[in-house]
Amino acid sequence: MANHKLTVREATLDVLRSFGVDRVFGNPGSTELAFLHDWPDDIEYVLGLQEACVVGMADGYAQATGRAAFVNLHSAAGLGHALGNLFTAFRNKTPLVVTAGQQARSILPLRPYLFSEEAAQFPKPYVKWSIEPARAEDVPAAIAQAFQIAMQHPRGPTFVSVPSDDWARPASVPPKRRIATDFEPDVVAIERLAEAIGQAKGPIFIVGADIDRNGAVDQMVAVAEKANAAVWASPMSSRSSFPERHPLFAGFLHAAPGALAEALRGRDLIVVFGAPVFTFHVEGYCDLLTNGIPIWQITDDPTDAAAATPVGESIIGTMRKSLAALLSALPATTDRKKPKPRRLPPAPSPTNPILPGFALNRLSDLLPPDAIVVEEAPSHRPAIQEYLPRPGADSFYTMASGGLGYSLPASVGVALARPGRRIVCLIGDGSSMYCIQGIWTAVQQKLPITFVVMNNSGYGAMRFFSRIMQSERPPGIDLPGLNFVSLAQGFGCEAERVTRAEDLDGALARAFEKTGPSLVDIAVDDAVAILFEEGADKRKKQTEEA
Repeated sequence: MANHKLTVREATLDVLRSFGVDRVFGNPGSTELAFLHDWPDDIEYVLGLQEACVVGMADGYAQATGRAAFVNLHSAAGLGHALGNLFTAFRNKTPLVVTAGQQARSILPLRPYLFSEEAAQFPKPYVKWSIEPARAEDVPAAIAQAFQIAMQHPRGPTFVSVPSDDWARPASVPPKRRIATDFEPDVVAIERLAEAIGQAKGPIFIVGADIDRNGAVDQMVAVAEKANAAVWASPMSSRSSFPERHPLFAGFLHAAPGALAEALRGRDLIVVFGAPVFTFHVEGYCDLLTNGIPIWQITDDPTDAAAATPVGESIIGTMRKSLAALLSALPATTDRKKPKPRRLPPAPSPTNPILPGFALNRLSDLLPPDAIVVEEAPSHRPAIQEYLPRPGADSFYTMASGGLGYSLPASVGVALARPGRRIVCLIGDGSSMYCIQGIWTAVQQKLPITFVVMNNSGYGAMRFFSRIMQSERPPGIDLPGLNFVSLAQGFGCEAERVTRAEDLDGALARAFEKTGPSLVDIAVDDAVAILFEEGADKRKKQTEEA
């Protein structure tokens, strides 16, 4: 044994252990078998039935653990299947190390079957760094470097392509290193911001996903309470970064420029924490960017967030260190008038067909206190924000990209990272079909996930936008004939369908009592446009009253 020389495979497994990897998420192919043979007992292999599912599961796991997750895909075809959720991981700032097999170096000049041409270029620009090492013996060091880069702020996915014949070649383990990735903000800039907050009559704080992503929700609450400032959630935020029943929480900003400006009109200072300025989904004029209202931003992203901000001042620093510095620098503000608290709507009455707001309100009341919601029901998001308020830290996950197919497999990754907690995958019927195979992995892992399908028999968001954009009878919006009970049962998951309001509580209660996964398919009324309009009217009225 003293003369045993490590292989690339053995050295790579040691690299994974050094970075705390306890699970590998993958879908294997022929070019990965040399890596996977005689798999060690101390690293679990989590199988996904399609590569987009694999990346989604790894994303949820990495976000919930705060560590980079390791993904193993199959060559060019497998990476191609995964690209949609790799794009989401990039937008989510999720630290991932993604590897894909490549055909053997000896036959690459012959353009073999299933090889990846220009492999390192394939996933760009949605990885922070990518490489196909020049030599087999460079693979372990490249994977170690990929981990280091993935975990540096702003975090994100990296990619390493590995030819199949590299794994058996001799190699050594690179030196174990640690990099301190947090960094302090500029002290003078923080003091200037603290002074501006202290002098403002009605400051507005806007919180983004980076707050919860970096475990800084309690610090954000302390800063808001000391400043006595109203707090809004940034447009399209993928996490809950402030307790949504807190008296300082004002609501959720629109991704429409005019509506966002209207919500914040009349304020004399805007401070954005851990979010862009601003994320818009439709075009339009936002006078906040031209009317001279001071806008400040704190971000860990000097390029895509700070440099891209069109107005105001940006402070570069990681969230925990920046909020600690600001809390220390803030003056006490005892004479500022308290903002009016957000008004939540009354509980809807039961009706048949079931209205989405009623279903979400009952879900909110029946959820276990420590439940985590992983959501992908975009057409119901206004109702979700009103009837399913989340408590903040580590309670809500969704995709930052807008690309469907993330949340169902991500709920599996979150459940693996949070043993003992109830996970609720709240998903639309259209969204669920992008990665429905993730249910199989939940069953194999015996995870306590309740899949709640908000089933309006179509792409509800597209129905809404078709009305707004006056698009007459566009095809491809309706989804008749999907049987989610049969689909779930085909993967080994218990399931039931609810069509009457009086049956909803019982179905949800039974699902929450199960130790493994189950699915509840709720037939909801197609009232999306009404919900959007009512939600917008309520928020506008609350803003005017405030």
